[in-house]
Amino acid sequence: MRYVAYILLFVFTTSVYSQAFIFEEHFNDTRLNETYWNYDLGDGCPQLCGWGNDERQIYTKENIELKDGKLIITAIKKDDVYTSGKITSKDKIEFQYGTIEVRAQISDGYGLWPAIWMLGEDISEVGWPDCGEIDIMEYIGREPHTIYNSLHTRQSFGNTLNSKKTTVNTIEEGFHVFKSIWTKDKIDFYIDDQLAYTYEPEIKNKKNWPFNKPFYLIINLAIGGNFGGPKVDDSIFPKKFIIDYIRVSK
Repeated sequence: MRYVAYILLFVFTTSVYSQAFIFEEHFNDTRLNETYWNYDLGDGCPQLCGWGNDERQIYTKENIELKDGKLIITAIKKDDVYTSGKITSKDKIEFQYGTIEVRAQISDGYGLWPAIWMLGEDISEVGWPDCGEIDIMEYIGREPHTIYNSLHTRQSFGNTLNSKKTTVNTIEEGFHVFKSIWTKDKIDFYIDDQLAYTYEPEIKNKKNWPFNKPFYLIINLAIGGNFGGPKVDDSIFPKKFIIDYIRVSK
């Protein structure tokens, strides 16, 4: 069942302001709530081997757990096989515009590629990159202390023309809040409430602004790949990518 924004409406009021939440996830259950989430499993084959990026991992349910109110994705190498985890809200939680806030502790190490991102709900019909992609947070272990915020469109295709690298010297330490504020006019990206990047094309069309429709959420921990890098430090495993909460508000 697809949950429309006005169905999942939560109102949070303080003495200062009111904020309408269209989705909240605090991972307080003992298992993933499949009313909201899907597991992506396998290696993407045969349609998208290596998940389209020559990634090395096989995604499994066993690499995903909920513990102490947190989602934990663990990357493992065993018997020369890399496994990890990926979840999406496709066809279940999709929304158009809003503030997306995720508190997370990244997984560092050479060859790792943790990400919090979104894809257009029409990807099955129009394909990528015409569906659009919003990268709320990407980190690659071969570039320590660096967070990427990027947009993928038909205009930029895989070249990531619309991207910003931000240096945060303490990003590997503890939890951080990654936030995107998405409106009909622009998309702002924040790291710990500090503005990192704004995407705001003056003239918007299908090639540079596929962001006028619902999108769904994706959280994963990839290994290697075209962006993560061809080399992987096998001494780092196991490694954990931890999500504390997700909040989407209007």
